[in-house]
Amino acid sequence: MRDLTAEGAKVEILSRTSEGVERVAADIVEAGGTAVGIVCDVGEAEQITAAVDKVVAAYGRIDILVNNAFDGSAVLSSVIDLSVEQLQRNFDTGPIAYLSFMQACYPHLRESGEGRIINFGSMAATSGLAGYGPYNMAKEAVRALTRTAAREWGADKITVNNVLPIADTWGAAEKDVPPPMSALARFGSPEEDIAPVVLFLASKDSQFITGYSLTPDGGAIIDSAR
Repeated sequence: MRDLTAEGAKVEILSRTSEGVERVAADIVEAGGTAVGIVCDVGEAEQITAAVDKVVAAYGRIDILVNNAFDGSAVLSSVIDLSVEQLQRNFDTGPIAYLSFMQACYPHLRESGEGRIINFGSMAATSGLAGYGPYNMAKEAVRALTRTAAREWGADKITVNNVLPIADTWGAAEKDVPPPMSALARFGSPEEDIAPVVLFLASKDSQFITGYSLTPDGGAIIDSAR
């Protein structure tokens, strides 16, 4: 978010708790940016609609949508033990929530003339990480949603892309977690390695890229174009 505001973007930050959004928004404002926090449970469709309405009321437009919310409390299950209820929770706060945000923002992104949607997927899902059945299924659904929207909304000059990061968001260094088995053999930094990729996808520089999965992963996956 700081990279976006440094380039002049006005941002709205959403979280289920006021503490989280207020802290991040305050940090951005202190650094000279423009940011407002909104409490929103992405598993509730009416809260998504209300949040988008607040953004339009505050700024008059929406040019960029970044979907990266997810409920991490129910991501673990083997395939054999997975219940429909647990899978539904992952879909409700993942691809279904992303879809709801995309639908609510669509008319504003179309009006923008250069709308950008950046959805967060997962390297775990592409590799089929064992024990993360519901998470993997939901995250791959996000990629399918992204590709389909990219096809359907290209005529509206809206680009839709995925980011599949490997980043230390939980304090891996402090917990002495071994580095990932990637070419660069380290976890990415959210600020230094992932945020610049999001900024690129949100910028005019990425105007000819859509429906793609960018993988700032230190070379965890090295293969042909995805």
